[in-house]
Amino acid sequence: MEVVLWLLLYLLMFALVLYGLAKGVTLAIQGIREGRMNRVFSGKEGSSLNVRVLVIAGLALAMLIPLGMVQGVTSERNGLYDGVIRDIAATWGGQQVVQGPALAIPFTVRWTTEESTVGEDGKVRKLVQKHEEVRHRLVLPETVDMNIAMDDEFRTRGIYRSLVYTADIRISGRFLLPRADSFPDKTAEIHWGDTFLAMGLSDTRAINRVSSLAWGDKSYPFAPGTKITQTIPHGFHALLEGMNPDRPQIDFQFLLNTNGSSGLRFTAFGEQTKVVMHSSWPHPSFQGDVLPSSHEIEGDGFDAVWEIPNLARNFPQSWVLETERFEADEFMAGVDLFESVFLYSTVTRAVKYGLLFIVLTFLTFLIFELTVGAPLHYVQYALIGGAISLFYLLLLSLAEHIDFLSAYLVAATTTIVMISGYAASALGSIKKGGIVLVLLAGLYLFLYSLLQMEDYALLMGTLLLTSVLAVLMFLTRKLRPNGDRPEMVEAQAP
Repeated sequence: MEVVLWLLLYLLMFALVLYGLAKGVTLAIQGIREGRMNRVFSGKEGSSLNVRVLVIAGLALAMLIPLGMVQGVTSERNGLYDGVIRDIAATWGGQQVVQGPALAIPFTVRWTTEESTVGEDGKVRKLVQKHEEVRHRLVLPETVDMNIAMDDEFRTRGIYRSLVYTADIRISGRFLLPRADSFPDKTAEIHWGDTFLAMGLSDTRAINRVSSLAWGDKSYPFAPGTKITQTIPHGFHALLEGMNPDRPQIDFQFLLNTNGSSGLRFTAFGEQTKVVMHSSWPHPSFQGDVLPSSHEIEGDGFDAVWEIPNLARNFPQSWVLETERFEADEFMAGVDLFESVFLYSTVTRAVKYGLLFIVLTFLTFLIFELTVGAPLHYVQYALIGGAISLFYLLLLSLAEHIDFLSAYLVAATTTIVMISGYAASALGSIKKGGIVLVLLAGLYLFLYSLLQMEDYALLMGTLLLTSVLAVLMFLTRKLRPNGDRPEMVEAQAP
């Protein structure tokens, strides 16, 4: 249904543009038949027209100055908006990265070293030293299941607003405890009672609440910090006092509620990791090293599922932190939440079409000059170009306070009425002012469709330029440098 509506919109748009161009073509053909356009391209009139065309082209290029100023204002307002986004993220919570969980098992290794030294008396002595060090065996879970429900909302500051979310994250899974004989050589003692579970979260200031850790049939509270910052820099941990190593498989589960903004990422720590995500925001952009295995996007939000085996990443299920190092955060997946039609980027894209609109409008008025003999003053061209440039500033200022569609309608209507009314008065013809009105209405409708459908913007813009070039070629097909008609040139040919 949406495709049909856009197709009807494009047909209406092309009908308006072609109607305006057709009216201009009709007048131009009439001028050609009466010889006015040939006369102005020859002799003294041709020389005068060449100068006039150059001046008008210079005025069109000069309009890049106000367009550039509008672009500068847009960039400045975008900078202010980005500052507000950073401020809100600093207090509400930034993009969250959920990392873990991981089990850290302390163990003691003991070893001896011998060092031979030669004394002053020439005798060789052996120095035996005993060493003892506590290390940590990091064990990743056999399975990890994350169920993430994101509730999205806007936070405002002044005239700006920022998209934020509150996420309910249910994390469950199963750990397979390592056997004692799988620890490194020279392991003297395994401190099962000091084992702890570490969970990572990039912005812990945004945590609202965390449930206790359900570990088998026991429950443990979480404490700040991960205690293994070299692998998981930020987060929290739970000390598993009295853990029984005789149970090789232990299920775990806990709940995490946190704020965030911009997006959410997670790492795949499980031998098999499954993440189910639901959000009420309908414009996701899936990011990371792996895309969801399935997803569904609708008007009221999206659902996505990731199923990631450990073979997809580049680090093992277990290692010793003090002797081995792996970048466990190098493999991530997740989603960014973005606004599909962002105000400042949309206005920036619109300004890029500003010169094209000015050239097409100037060209329309130049055709009227050649066909009806009613030249406009250069100041009038400058004012028309200024009105077109002002449209983008008006659009920007309105869109910061009302929705983009309403802002576009008000800005476009104001600009079209101003220019068409001015044209009717300057050309002394309400009919020609009406032609300008229809042509501008088609152009601004065309621009709006380009701004809304980024995927087809290049195609539609190219079609417009091709159509304009075809019309110009049709209008100038009978022009000759000496003012002769084509049939006269053919008759003089030997």
